[in-house]
This record gives sequence, C-alpha cells and structure tokens, in this order.
Amino acid sequence: MPDLSEKAGFPNRENPIEVIDMHTGGEPLRIITGGFPHLIGDDILAKRRYMHENFDHLRQFLMLEPRGHADMYGAILVEPSLPEADIAVLFIHNEGYSTMCGHAMIALGRYAVDYGVVPVIEPVTVVNIECPCGLVRTEVSVRNGHSHSVQFLSVPSFLFGRDYMLNLPDGKQFSCDIAYGGAFYALVDARQFDLPILPSTINEIISIARQICIAVNQVVKLVHPDHNDLAFLYGAILTDGNDTDANKATTNICVFAKDQVDRSPTGSGVSARLAAQYARGQIGLQQQRQFNSVIGSQFTGKVAAITRCGEFDAIIACVGGTAHYSGQSRFWLDDGDHIGKGFKVR
Repeated sequence: MPDLSEKAGFPNRENPIEVIDMHTGGEPLRIITGGFPHLIGDDILAKRRYMHENFDHLRQFLMLEPRGHADMYGAILVEPSLPEADIAVLFIHNEGYSTMCGHAMIALGRYAVDYGVVPVIEPVTVVNIECPCGLVRTEVSVRNGHSHSVQFLSVPSFLFGRDYMLNLPDGKQFSCDIAYGGAFYALVDARQFDLPILPSTINEIISIARQICIAVNQVVKLVHPDHNDLAFLYGAILTDGNDTDANKATTNICVFAKDQVDRSPTGSGVSARLAAQYARGQIGLQQQRQFNSVIGSQFTGKVAAITRCGEFDAIIACVGGTAHYSGQSRFWLDDGDHIGKGFKVR
C-alpha cells in the first residue's frame, strides 16, 4: 500500500487510486475500490473522524475538479466494525462527509452483488451495509445471475419537529418541518416561495435552500439519541407540497453540503419525508408511493415498520430504485500539477 499521508502527498501513476463510477437516478456515486490508505478507528464514526483529520486532501482530490465537480459524490469502502455488516462505507462530497446516503445504498447493493462481495442468491440477495448512521439492509433483485433493482430498509427515521415558523434574511416567513432519515433535513413546501421544482429554477432553489438552512441553524438545536456526530442539519428538501395524497407521485429536490444538488429523489430524504408524513397521518403502514426528482427519476417509498429512536416515535422506511454503471478510472497526480490537487469554481 503506498504512503498517501498528507506529508507524502498524492497517488502517482505507479500507485493510482482506482474507482468505479455509478449513478442512481442521475445522482453520481464514485466508489473508491483500490489504492486508498487504510483508515483507523474502533467504529465507523472514528474512521470518519480519522479520514477527516488525515486524508481530507484525498476527498478533495477525488470529488472536486478536474476529476469531479461541484455535485460529485463518493463512497470509500472501509473495514466493517459491526459483525453483521457485509461492507462498510464512508460518504464524501464537495464539503465533507455524510452520515447516510440512500442513492449510494442502491448503487452499493448492485456493486456488492456484481463484484462478488457477497454470495449471490436469487431472486433476492441481501447486503448489509454499515454506514455512519448505522446498519442498513439492502435487498438486491437478481435474475440469471445479474443484479437489477434494489431497495433498502433505513435506519430509524423520525419527525424531529413540525411547523417551525422561521424567517429568511429578507424577512419573508416560511414554515418547515425537520425530520431525520439517516441525516437531518428541513422539509419545506416550495410553493411558499412560488418556486416550481424544475431544472430551470435550480439557481433560485439553491439560494432559497441555503437561506433556509441558515434560518434553521440559528433557531433549532438538533439532537440525536444515538450519537452527537449525527446531530447536524445536512440540507433542505423543497417539495411540491403534495404530502396528503399518498396515491399520487410527489416531487422534491434536496440541496445539501455546499450548495450540492441531488439529481435523484434522495433516499435518506425520502426516508425523512415518509417519517414526517406518517407522523402527520398522511400515509399508512405499507402504503407505497412514488417520489420524483428534479430530472424526473423515481424512487418508491413506504413505511415498512414502526419503531422508536430514543424518545422519538420512528419508522423503518423502505426505499427502492435502480442504479447503473457509468465507468471505471485510475486517478493520480502528475508531477508539478498543483491545480490537479482539487479545486472548485462554485
């Protein structure tokens, strides 16, 4: 294993970092499969801290330009600390590190089946994935030895608070819920801002989402029963407001990290929305509905079970979708290439 410490620098041509690229509903996932340094820690949250403290330059190297872009997303496979886990993963993006990622669960389920990480069982192969937020069960549909659609059962998801009345910097008041689906989100009906969820309104959506997160962080103190490392607002989800009719599809868009836009319906966001809808009596147990993204890709979601998370009434969400492979690469830093360490324009 090459020495990829900050002092030693970056991978070279002889010892590159190897990746497989996938996307789930249009949202990218760069799976780091080789050449990455060993991450130390007794549990996955300790490994996450170790990564941040020692190898954050490699996150930037892989996620930012010229190898990535402002909306790139990645998964670093690490040694599991839970005995029942088949694989363990750290999530990386343009700003730092996520606690949960549903679109990655769908992609990693396929990857684990296709690359022999787990024994293949037809018609469904189970892959248990250890995430910073806990253990997630993925179920991969397999036919004639080939993986297809995937669904995952979330960690306990819950409505943290409802009907917060907050103000944007310009004084405009808005209402939001805050829910947890592996990460905390502000759930906001975009109709309050006369803002349709379309590719043509992305810049306005990013601006509003940024202001929403600032307003929430100024007023609301988040807590999570399991660990303080989970108690932070990950992003804002703007919806079309269709929460009451579970028989109709609903569209949402998630803006997270540093103005990063999810092209998929957002798996952890769907889990959070289902938790809020169930708490409000807007969807029943085992009632499935469709969630659409800003580009029209689709996830299915349902409340699979009822549980508790500390003092919170919670659900286990089941979210399904399809991932596809898009390529395979070997990355290194050429001699004298200071720009190639990673940069961002926005």
